[in-house]
Formats: sequence, structure tokens, C-alpha cells
Amino acid sequence: MSRAAGKIRTVKKAIEKIEHSTKIRTFVPAGKASPNPPLGPMLGQRGINIAAFVKDFNEKTKDIKAGIPLPIRVYVNPDRSYRLVIHKPPVMYYLMQAAGIQRGAMQPGKEVAGKVTLKHIYEIANIKMEDPPNILKTLEQLCEETIQCAQNMGIEVVKSLDAEEYQQFLEKRREVVLEQRRELDEKKEAKLLRTS
Repeated sequence: MSRAAGKIRTVKKAIEKIEHSTKIRTFVPAGKASPNPPLGPMLGQRGINIAAFVKDFNEKTKDIKAGIPLPIRVYVNPDRSYRLVIHKPPVMYYLMQAAGIQRGAMQPGKEVAGKVTLKHIYEIANIKMEDPPNILKTLEQLCEETIQCAQNMGIEVVKSLDAEEYQQFLEKRREVVLEQRRELDEKKEAKLLRTS
């Protein structure tokens, strides 16, 4: 019985040491954090000094190109201090940059929004390896996840690309995107007419 009691005491001590801090997960553009919504109210609800946080975030991201969406995790301690963890931009951002497009496909299985090579996939996975959630994943797993994300966006993964051929593809794609935008605008106008 004394062994069990000793083990229970050590478990209780370990449980008492665990800090249950709240966590904020959001995206903030690099170098453009501001106390305006949605970030300001999120921080204010947890009692964090908003001005100090904004200054701290902007200082840490000053070397990154302004406006790049950065996933952040803010761990709030009971004494209202915080620990800020800034991740690399999302895979979608890198894929769109590599493909040279502004947005993915509206119907991913039926249309191709852009193309990237296997080298792009490897480089993106290499960059994302540095993020804390991906530390235990292998490079192969991250490459597979990146390819899956590309397919979900309508981006085709190829072995090699011809620059001139791809430029022609992008020009045709711009026309398709403009046509899709026109259709969406017409649908919005028709909906507004029905509701008014």
C-alpha cells in the first residue's frame, strides 16, 4: 500500500507543476500587426498589453517581407505575460508563389490553376521542416502533404516546366479567372436583385 501511496504523491506533484496557459492561434501579416480587430480584441480578452505585443511582433518580423501571412501561436501565462511563436508562412502561400498565381482553382479536380515542379515541392517541405509542429515528421511525409495541398488547390505537380510554355498557360489562365469573376459578380447582382 505504501508503494501505491508514494506513486500517487509523485503524480500529484507532477500534476501541480503543469501550467495550463491559454493559446491564441491566428494569422498576422509580417510587420503589419495592429491593435485593430481581430488581433486587438483577442489579446485584450486575455489581458495582454496590446501595444507591447504589436511592437514585439513587428520587431521580430521586420526582416520578413511586409504583408506575408504568418501563423502565430501566443501562449498566455496566468501572470498576463506571453510567449510568442512565429511559424513559417503556410504551404498554400509558398505554392501560389512558386506557381505564380493569385488564387487556387474553383473546381480543383476539374481545372488546373498552375503548375509546380518536384523541386518546388522539396524546397517548400524543407522550409516547413523548421516549424515546431513538423519537427517529428520526415521530409518524405512533408513532401506528400505539400503535394496533397497542391492538388487540393488545383496546382499540378510536374517533373519539369518549360518557361515559355508555362507563360502561355498563365496568360490563358488569366482569361479563365476573369470569366469566373464575371460569373460570380453576375450571381451576386442577381442575388441582390432578388433580396431587394
